[in-house]
Amino acid sequence: MRQFVETGLVALDLANTWDEYLADPERLPDVEALHRFCHELGECGEPGGDDLRAVRAVRGRLRAVLSCEPVERTRALAQWADDLPIRVIVEEADGVPRQRLSASAGATLAERLAVRSVAELLDIAASGDWDRLRLCAADPCKDAFVDHSRPGKRQFCSTRCANRAHAAASRARRR
Repeated sequence: MRQFVETGLVALDLANTWDEYLADPERLPDVEALHRFCHELGECGEPGGDDLRAVRAVRGRLRAVLSCEPVERTRALAQWADDLPIRVIVEEADGVPRQRLSASAGATLAERLAVRSVAELLDIAASGDWDRLRLCAADPCKDAFVDHSRPGKRQFCSTRCANRAHAAASRARRR
């Protein structure tokens, strides 16, 4: 059973390992949880305590980028990418060159996750969904999601959060 991977994107799934709805919002409390997270996302290696701290720092930087409005988010993403050991790989797909971002050789687990996150956010932008990349509007949830609804007006990461927000609004109106 998968515990961490909901979207299959490191950028969103890592950001969402902090869940304000939980009594203890930290979903990566220890190295074992980080190992499960990495295994579910196909990231190899045996993480240690230093990796846990570094991955949490990456999550903080990622959440800071995601919390920006789209124009500022672009700048924040560019600044973050400048700090990472990124290399560009050119591959051929059906006779057409395609570039892919990858972490440099010898990169740490946190750096590899950060580079994957940056690459995925760039893919989201390239697909036209940059403005649809949001944080949940249900307080206290701040989970990241891409709004794939037809009108593009979705505010909540899940039905759970939408129901909670609507119930809280209804209670507030009755007071």
